[in-house]
Amino acid sequence: MSQPPPNTSTTTEKTFTAYTPEQAKGYVQARLNYHPNVYQAVLNHHTSTGGKLTTLLDIGCGPGLAVRSLAPHFQHAIGLDPSQGMITTARSLDPTSSIRFEVSTAESLGSDLQKDPVKPGSVDLLVASNAAHWFDLPKFWLAAARILKPGGTVAFWTSGPIDVHPSMPNAVALQEAMDAHEKKHIEQYYAEGNWHTRDRYARLVMPWSVDPPVGEFDEGQFVRREWDDEADGPFFMDEMKALDLDAFEKAYGSASPYVRWREAHPGDVGTERDTIKILRAEIEKLLWEAGVEKGKERLKGKVKGVILFVKKNDL
Repeated sequence: MSQPPPNTSTTTEKTFTAYTPEQAKGYVQARLNYHPNVYQAVLNHHTSTGGKLTTLLDIGCGPGLAVRSLAPHFQHAIGLDPSQGMITTARSLDPTSSIRFEVSTAESLGSDLQKDPVKPGSVDLLVASNAAHWFDLPKFWLAAARILKPGGTVAFWTSGPIDVHPSMPNAVALQEAMDAHEKKHIEQYYAEGNWHTRDRYARLVMPWSVDPPVGEFDEGQFVRREWDDEADGPFFMDEMKALDLDAFEKAYGSASPYVRWREAHPGDVGTERDTIKILRAEIEKLLWEAGVEKGKERLKGKVKGVILFVKKNDL
């Protein structure tokens, strides 16, 4: 794999922000929710380090998978996203929900809302699921220091790259083919945020490493939890279930580099020149060579997720 570019701390997301409600509906259909074990790990760390369960804020919430999963544990829950299309979809998925969905950025965290802005010192748990790599992090940490209660928690998590499960027929050849395809066709459409997910947030900017440091956060309480699917279970719901290749196309097609590829090649989308169709053909060929019957092709992945926990200093 190519090496990522030097770290920058002011990544700005443009692809998902521009999503229409129709695109956002396609996104939620293609994406798996996180396993309950992931949410429980976040809650356990938050409460065991003194965090309360009054107000939850999910920034970069998209159509609302994470905030819906965590909301039952809190008295109040807020989902924020810079994309109007994502927020429209989040509201439409459960119109009777008490979760508040609003358009706002990671750099404002709801302080810019005209009606009932998020108040300073009002949030107990601030989460970002597979989104922090798109934030302008120096500005985010300042905003987070403002809205979090003393002793509050920031939790970021991402799945990182999804590899071919070693139990798959022809697994080594499949992995090599997918890596080669990514390098040849897709890496040129990576943004800085995509590199952050590839290295599982190893270079993500923390509040004590910005200039000047955001002193409200305690580096001594920082925790990086590497998710071990053998010990911790799957990172995603249905992760261990093999996908048919139609579902695989939808899931891969929802990733932002592929979205950018389609924007750059509108005439090739859905044709034999479509990069996802090319990859699918390579996968099918390797599965057939391994004895898989035509029409029964499946692909199973293995995820190595990570969760980062940052605590605001207590009074």
